[in-house]
Amino acid sequence: MAKGEGGEQYSNASLLAKGESSDAIKLPEKNERKKRLTVCNKICYAIGGAPYQITGCALGFFLQLYLLDVAQLEPFYASIILFVGRAWDAVTDPTVGFLVSRSPWTRFGRMMPWIVLSTPVAVLSYFLIWYVPPFEDGKIIWYLFFYCVFQALQTCFHVPYSALTMFISSDQKERDSATAYRMTVEVLGTLIGTAVQGQIVGMVSAPCVPGPADILEELKNSSHSLNQTDHTISLQHTVSTSCLLGGGPSCRTFSETFFSLPAPQRVAYMIASAVICSIYILCAVVLFFGVKEQKEAGRLRSEPMSFFQGIKLVMGHGPYAKLVMVFLFTSLAFMLLEGNFALFCSYTLGFRNDFQNILLVIMLSATLTIPFWQWFLTRFGKKTAVYVGTLSVVPFLILVVCVKSNLIITYVVSFSAGVAVAAAFLLPWSMLPDVVDDFQVHNPDSVGHEALFYSFYVFFTKFASGVSLGVSTLSLDFAGYISRGCSQPSNVDMTLKILVSAGPIVLIIIGLGILYSYPINEERRILNRKKLQDQRDSEADSETDSAELANII
Repeated sequence: MAKGEGGEQYSNASLLAKGESSDAIKLPEKNERKKRLTVCNKICYAIGGAPYQITGCALGFFLQLYLLDVAQLEPFYASIILFVGRAWDAVTDPTVGFLVSRSPWTRFGRMMPWIVLSTPVAVLSYFLIWYVPPFEDGKIIWYLFFYCVFQALQTCFHVPYSALTMFISSDQKERDSATAYRMTVEVLGTLIGTAVQGQIVGMVSAPCVPGPADILEELKNSSHSLNQTDHTISLQHTVSTSCLLGGGPSCRTFSETFFSLPAPQRVAYMIASAVICSIYILCAVVLFFGVKEQKEAGRLRSEPMSFFQGIKLVMGHGPYAKLVMVFLFTSLAFMLLEGNFALFCSYTLGFRNDFQNILLVIMLSATLTIPFWQWFLTRFGKKTAVYVGTLSVVPFLILVVCVKSNLIITYVVSFSAGVAVAAAFLLPWSMLPDVVDDFQVHNPDSVGHEALFYSFYVFFTKFASGVSLGVSTLSLDFAGYISRGCSQPSNVDMTLKILVSAGPIVLIIIGLGILYSYPINEERRILNRKKLQDQRDSEADSETDSAELANII
């Protein structure tokens, strides 16, 4: 994969160098060979990206379902936890990026200490998110606290890891190749997160609560049900009928009294979280021992700047601002789909016992198609790849809500959606280094701010996630969602269709409209790479001249 990618880029770059002498070409080639990353380096670097995707996938697909049906929180409180947690997570990103950019260089590098020190507490807080505390009054505070703690500590891991892309190599070809490895492993991480969480939890099924539609159907089929002597059945009908007439708290009492969650369901979530925590730690260890952070000689960092100066610096760069806006809207589209697809499969499509397998198909498809998108972007350009990859999901989002519930069609749609998910994973992180390079070309005296670019990008994507989760859960609350219901009211079905189809399609169209004005095409990208190489060569020559002058003196 890396070979084909490099060949495509360098075949274009060679056209720019035809007029140069052979000696001028040999020196950069010699330097590039020294800077080349081994396959082992790239794999170890890529493995470091798995924890973020594994935990993010488990939280994205299952946390809403867990809070509503396992922790048995009201949808309103669940929406507060999801939105506040994500909003706090978004705020910590630029803060951590600012702190990382001011961090001193250590014997382990500038990014690596953040990654290592944040891992143990992040793992502990993640495990406690999936634990149901033995009390009711403080349950909301429990989940909100540990969710916010985990998001903050994961930011301390992921922002330095993302910025590490700029420090594993100064060569654009090597960074793009390492990014392709990383995206492959990260999509594999989503597959692992879906498989671990979905399959372990899916093995233990909890009883569902009859909803209004179920009760009406039962009343039609059993006209004598109110005359039965069984007290439990009679009370079930009485309370369920009150739910039909406006219910409110009585429905919650009924759910908790007659359909309290069995211990195996709670234990299954804890086992899944323990497995994911173990993988998190293993990946951090591999990253620490397998990747060496490079400190570029002669590249003096700019003077430290204030937080707001950093915001003005990165957001004032036009291509970066446009790229962020593009993926703000497209990320929001895919996060709406991700956060509600499990509920959509369970209730609207009626595949309550198959949703974990449907999610697994999406992630498997995304993992298998990452190499295709890497080839596609090197062949046709990154901007074209974004258009094709993102738009490819639209027909299937329309199909899944227009065609009557069919498991085979759902699997086909899921596989096709995974193809677009792969593009959504790969392309943003592949394009971000290009924007950083463009900034360095236009601001040669302002260096050492890579973490700011990555942290603000992560800030906007996480902000989109928080908005999507909060809006989704509040919408379901207003529609009359029944926790652990065997079925849902028609308003809930309509709301889920909007959240997984109409909403994402509108957001995708807006994002791609902004992409039209994004200025960095393949020609500009290659030209920037050549200018940066010239800058580095000039700095190296200047250092050599200074050293020779010092020896003479």
